[in-house]
Amino acid sequence: MERDQCHPLLREGGRETKYSHGFSSSELEALTGMCEAFIPPLPLNNSPDIVGKDGKTKEAIQSFYKSSGAQYPNPDKVAELVVKRGFMEAVMLVRILLIILSTRLGTLLLCGALCFGKKWPYINKFSDIPVDNREKVIQKWLKHKFLTPIRLPFVLIKFLCLYAFFTQVWEDFKNPAWEAMDYQVDNRKDSSTTPHEKPLMKGMVETTHETESTIVSSLVQKGLRVAEDPKEKLYKIKCDVVIVGSGCGGGVAAAVLAKSGQKVVVIEKGNYFTKTDYSSLEGPSMNELYESGGILATLDGKLLMLAGSTVGGGSAVNWSACLKTPMSVLQEWAKDCQIPLFTSSQYVSAMDTVSQRIGVTEKCSEEGFQNQILRQGCEKLGLEVESVPRNSSENHYCGSCNYGCRTGDKKGTDSTWLVDAVDCGAVIITGCKAEKFVLEKNKYGRSRKSKCLGVIAKCLNGDITKRICIEAKVTISACGSLLTPPLMISSGLTNQHIGRNLHLHPVLMAWGYFPESDSVLKGKIYEGGIITSVHKVGSDDSGVRALIESPALGPGSFAALRPWESGLETKKRILKYARTAHLFSMIRDRGSGEVRAEGRISYTFDATDKENITAGLRQALMILVAAGAVEVGTLQSNGQKFKCKGTSERELEEFLDEVTAAEGPKSLVQNWTTYFSAHQMGSCRMGKSEKVSAVDENGESWEAEDLFVCDASVLPGAVGVNPMITIQSTAFCLSNKIAEILKERKFSD
Repeated sequence: MERDQCHPLLREGGRETKYSHGFSSSELEALTGMCEAFIPPLPLNNSPDIVGKDGKTKEAIQSFYKSSGAQYPNPDKVAELVVKRGFMEAVMLVRILLIILSTRLGTLLLCGALCFGKKWPYINKFSDIPVDNREKVIQKWLKHKFLTPIRLPFVLIKFLCLYAFFTQVWEDFKNPAWEAMDYQVDNRKDSSTTPHEKPLMKGMVETTHETESTIVSSLVQKGLRVAEDPKEKLYKIKCDVVIVGSGCGGGVAAAVLAKSGQKVVVIEKGNYFTKTDYSSLEGPSMNELYESGGILATLDGKLLMLAGSTVGGGSAVNWSACLKTPMSVLQEWAKDCQIPLFTSSQYVSAMDTVSQRIGVTEKCSEEGFQNQILRQGCEKLGLEVESVPRNSSENHYCGSCNYGCRTGDKKGTDSTWLVDAVDCGAVIITGCKAEKFVLEKNKYGRSRKSKCLGVIAKCLNGDITKRICIEAKVTISACGSLLTPPLMISSGLTNQHIGRNLHLHPVLMAWGYFPESDSVLKGKIYEGGIITSVHKVGSDDSGVRALIESPALGPGSFAALRPWESGLETKKRILKYARTAHLFSMIRDRGSGEVRAEGRISYTFDATDKENITAGLRQALMILVAAGAVEVGTLQSNGQKFKCKGTSERELEEFLDEVTAAEGPKSLVQNWTTYFSAHQMGSCRMGKSEKVSAVDENGESWEAEDLFVCDASVLPGAVGVNPMITIQSTAFCLSNKIAEILKERKFSD
């Protein structure tokens, strides 16, 4: 792979030298001891006899077994992740734990007799305890069901230590453990001979490359009217429409409105990358392309979320699934929520238009390892399995599109709708984060008490100190279900439904190990299209209970999410990475959550949700068994697993009966689990009145005239399938309506 072509932000290599975590040397010493216990150096006689199999070498395995979490990444890296990605409360808990473990008395309180030594002073600090005893301490606290404030920092450090260890890359852009794991970074690239193009650059201002002295001229060169206000420390820009966000909602809205003749400005806090910029390196890609670096959890730590944070938003990093909104959902939204749009010919036509623009294909010419397993397992059980349409060609065989598509085959908004917008004169300003909408009292006596005049944003580049005020006839929030509500609330809007009714399509994962020597299925889990097949659980008169699909899991995510039982067990499992297939159970959730401040997300499960996700998880395990797995399991904290060979159907049934949707790590239970979400919807839902919704049927705020929402947050509820087509189709309809409103309303210059 020609790493020198990749964008510098996506090709991290070597050790960081500057850190801002603020941990003391004694805290770092305790943290180092913990990292070494999670990933301990092991004697070679523990090395499994798999040398020469699955592409592994004796030297690679021996090196991996000798490696330690105290060696790399250094504890400073883990501490930095704690501070950058953890909640304030979580950071406090971690630091308190480390301070306690950095003293002999504190270590005695938490470790008991395991800290006793044979020499004076007889009581050791945590870092001085033998590694095997440190392991026992961690095992104890990860299972402790009463003092969860102590368990939680152990859980967080475990996750970040393993994630950092397996995503760190050196100057050669490799990780020492990858060879032992039989992992190779995707080296494919666009085979075309055409020069590298960045189709959005003719309409883009990248503030990361600008300074206070250049920003104005760069904006003017793109055709914008810019005035400087030294008193208010603002750059003022005038346009017809300003859109916050460039994903599935914002990208579509930008194209529709620019084509209608409006001068459109899109602001995006992320950066712009194209196919030759992408590296497929998990660590830097997650850090740069996802919200909170891909490490974003609910406040109780029960649920981890993925949300795109780059030009193109989620469409640039999603798994390509293009499923149309189910008819039953459309009828529910039209009847129960009284929104006729969803059963109109306009919406049906919009789904077709969207599918055509992003190049949706119905078939896959060659399926990857995990999707082969899903299909084969279903066929052996007599279950129906369907092909999943994708916004790529039929022969698109990419397992790393979640880090950006290196071939350019996947068609996100960054290569479709936004190109259309720029071709019609739209301007995109990157590295620019919206802070608040500009609202004033409505002078015209209309039903809405306020009028929106635009948005104030800041450049994330520290060289530009002045804010940017973009004045527009219409302002559209399209920064997603996790960020639109906090932005509206911080602007002074008070509708009770803003930030509530958040749906997440919760997911639980099952895994199955398929040794290459024992299976006719070839390939590795990181190869091939991510989602090309789907099985619907319980698709009868009672409706679909869950969907079973396959995920993308890089080495760091795989290691961090697996239950930790011991250092030896962890290393043995890691060596099986390439042939450990995962399937997930995803539900259309009835439960909901709330997000009223950025990054502060809560979520409550409905009892039926847990029943449905459990049914899907059990079915996923059965599919893995039927496909030929020698061992299957879940990600429950106790390492819940079942060896398939030499066991009876009754034993399998007994195991499946024990599989449930467990509580999270904060709950007072011994065995807990982690849920996942890649879809966020409904947190500013549309409706017939302000009593039941945050915006009206056109996406316009009930409180502020000319302020619209055009992203997944306007959806009335959970979709129940991968929502990209639903979001873009809804955005297409709403933005066409906004174009009509712009023609009807009178605006003063």
